[in-house]
Order: sequence, then structure tokens, then C-alpha cells
Amino acid sequence: MKPYHHAAPIKVPEVTLGFWLIKIAATTLGETGGDAVSMSMNLGYAVSTGIFAVFFLAAVFAQVRARTFRPFLYWLTIIATTTVGTTMADFVDRSLGVGYAGGASLLLALVLISLYAWYRSEGSVSIRTVDTPRVEAFYWMTIMFSQTLGTALGDWTADTGSLGYSGAALVFGALLLAIALLYYGTSVSRTLLFWAAFILTRPLGAAVGDFLDKPLAAGGLALSRYAATGVLLALIVAMILMFRQRAARTAH
Repeated sequence: MKPYHHAAPIKVPEVTLGFWLIKIAATTLGETGGDAVSMSMNLGYAVSTGIFAVFFLAAVFAQVRARTFRPFLYWLTIIATTTVGTTMADFVDRSLGVGYAGGASLLLALVLISLYAWYRSEGSVSIRTVDTPRVEAFYWMTIMFSQTLGTALGDWTADTGSLGYSGAALVFGALLLAIALLYYGTSVSRTLLFWAAFILTRPLGAAVGDFLDKPLAAGGLALSRYAATGVLLALIVAMILMFRQRAARTAH
């Protein structure tokens, strides 16, 4: 384990209530936006994943090149991870025929491997240490895998048994509430709780997004994916302007 040396300003936001509200909206947009391209445009999961992967890499490149924390760029990069995560999870689960259980297990392994490699390299996986290009690379790789895992978990929960999309949303909402109670009532590692909450907001967004745009017969509201995506994007912009965000403080 290597000692960590800070080198540059942190370019990720402090974790606040506003952060989580924007994150949930962004993950919901990832579901509606990803489905709009892969399903409504009939491009399929593989082609859509390729398109969103280019978007993701370009956004991460811009984020790493930035000299200071820029809220709109940061959240654009988060949206890029949610859209590519949506289509990638659907490609693994459905096109490759791995299934929800196999896809979720594979993606969970990738998240854990990413976090392990990050910890072995830097000695911490806290967001308060994300201040060099190498650590940013670990951060965004972990986030991309976690967003993909979250999509698989959301779809698996909603499509298994009789929960449906609204039921799945309630399940993940309850789990996030439990994490909040652990945060305020215990001394459990804040880093562990952050990554648990970060992962769980994605299946919550997946369930809510599917509830908005899936057919009535499938338990959804049958809203236009394009309209839902546009409204969510406007909501995210409004919240970025409403909630004043600052860069996370360093660990020292």
C-alpha cells in the first residue's frame, strides 16, 4: 500500500443532499436516454453502447484535463456513465444471454476489482483523494462499472417476481434510507457508505426511468422516452444552478 501525496485541486463535488438528488435524476436520465437510443431509435444495445462509450471517453478526457471543479462538466460525465451503463448492462444481460444474475455478478466483480486495484495503488478509495489523473482514472472506471451494475440490479429486481418498477423503486429507496440511518447513527466507514449509496442510486434510477417510459401493460406510464429525457435534463440543469456545489476537501 503506497502513501498518498496530494498533487492538484480535487475536481469532484462535496457529498451533500444536493449531490444525491442530482445523482438520482442523472441515473434516471441514463435509463430513459439509453433506452431512447437503443430501443426507440432501434440501434440495438451493441451500437448504442459504442456511441455512448465514445461520449463517456470524451467527457472523462475533458474532466481530467480541467484545472478546477466544474459542476456542469462533472455532471455531464456522470450522465455519460449512466447512459453507457444502461446499454452495456442490457447488452450483457440480454444480447449475450448472460441473464440478470450472471450480468450482475460479473459487474459486481468488476466494481470490486476496480476498487481493489485503486486501493492497492493509492492506499485509499475516498473521493477526498481524487486529485491526480491516475486517481481520476480509477474513480471514473469504478463509477462506470457501478452504474452498469446498478442498471442490471434495477432490471433484475423489477423483472423478478411481482415487484414491478414501482416496487423495485421502493426497495432501493428503502435501502438508501437504511444507508442514511447508518451514516447518521453509526461510525461505519463513510467511504464504504458512499460507494454503497452510489451503487444503489443507480438501480433506483433504473426502476424510476423504466416506470416512466415502459408500456402500461408492463407496469409503466408509457411516457415518451425523448420527453422524459428532456424533462430530466432540464431538472438536472435547474438543480445544478439551485444547489451551490463546491469541490470536495482533501483528506488532509
